[in-house]
Amino acid sequence: MSRRYLFTSESVTEGHPDKICDQISDAILDALLEQDPKSRVAAEVVVNTGLVLITGEITSNAKVDFVKVARQKITEIGYTDADNGFSANSCSVLVALDEQSADIAQGVDAAHEQREQASDAELDAIGAGDQGLMFGFACDETPEMMPLPISLAHRLSRRLAAVRKTGELGYLRPDGKTQVTVIYEDGKPVGIDTILISTQHTAEIDHLSEEKAVRDKIKADLWTAVVQPVFGDIDVKPDDRTRFLVNPTGKFVIGGPQGDSGLTGRKIIIDTYGGYSRHGGGAFSGKDPTKVDRSAAYACRYIAKNIVAAGLAEKCEVQVSYAIGVAQPTSIFIETFGTGKVDEEKLLEVVKENFELRPAGILQTFALQYLPSERNGRFFQETAAYGHMGRTDIDMPWERLDKVDVLKQAFSPAMSATA
Repeated sequence: MSRRYLFTSESVTEGHPDKICDQISDAILDALLEQDPKSRVAAEVVVNTGLVLITGEITSNAKVDFVKVARQKITEIGYTDADNGFSANSCSVLVALDEQSADIAQGVDAAHEQREQASDAELDAIGAGDQGLMFGFACDETPEMMPLPISLAHRLSRRLAAVRKTGELGYLRPDGKTQVTVIYEDGKPVGIDTILISTQHTAEIDHLSEEKAVRDKIKADLWTAVVQPVFGDIDVKPDDRTRFLVNPTGKFVIGGPQGDSGLTGRKIIIDTYGGYSRHGGGAFSGKDPTKVDRSAAYACRYIAKNIVAAGLAEKCEVQVSYAIGVAQPTSIFIETFGTGKVDEEKLLEVVKENFELRPAGILQTFALQYLPSERNGRFFQETAAYGHMGRTDIDMPWERLDKVDVLKQAFSPAMSATA
């Protein structure tokens, strides 16, 4: 029997209060790593009306002006007008930072395996910075192997920011959210049920000030300048049955940190798969790559994407877990949701043989312990808005498909038998 259902994912623009915090946290991380690649960083940021608070734990030999980094990032996002309730030049920036716990540091700097002399391998030199579980996911719904709802939501958010920054829709302001509801039949996307865009804007637009007139103007402009370009190369398109909602409360003039407080790590579902796949609960931004909440989630995505790209499954989810101070994962799990083309026990063995999941191995695989000047000093902050997975606008090493041939070769007789 055919099954028809709806699935929804959302995204936010870089001017959303939570995303401001994520970007400042990762800008701080980039600045520290640029001077000291072995910096241990857990930078947390809070924003509210006229206020930025930088807190967390940092151990580094770098000398960074955190206030300057925060103001530069806020300016880049677009908060430069004090009348907007939040401005780079006028907001207060408070810094309250501690060093990383010495108890945690001893487990990160030398893994349990090395301390117990169970191994002298270079890849056992770093232990996991905490216990926890991480997930990675991939599917064949889009060219970037991401679920269609989150892919579309991110595209709309990026386009919304672009038309603001270029001046095409100069009345827009930095804060904004998008949401897309996709119609599925038997697990495949077949239509667009609802598109929702909420965007901050000036009180008056083209001499229009009456609330309905302003909203109608924004809705018409967004359809032409944002929605149509985004769906131009998408097979599944909106039709005359698709609902298009814009600023459903009527207006969105008060936004950003004036409208709502923000906090680092509060958009982890937007950062990953839009709720389509499970999440271990750990945030990414502001954390240096020895922290497996971040780097192991990237590694799981890398594994899942290469499995799908190799044709071994249509959907794949990978879970890994760690104990604090221990290099080797405590568990690895692979789920293909009934779409797998090969034996999953054999698949797990092949993954263990060909993918590195120890923290030092992940750093090495993705070249994450580097001087950011080698990547224009912006690598981590570029991940902090519009998703950490499935990006095509920046080079993310965990998005590469360099293990596809290895996986295919490991299963070539089995793949031929199922072809």
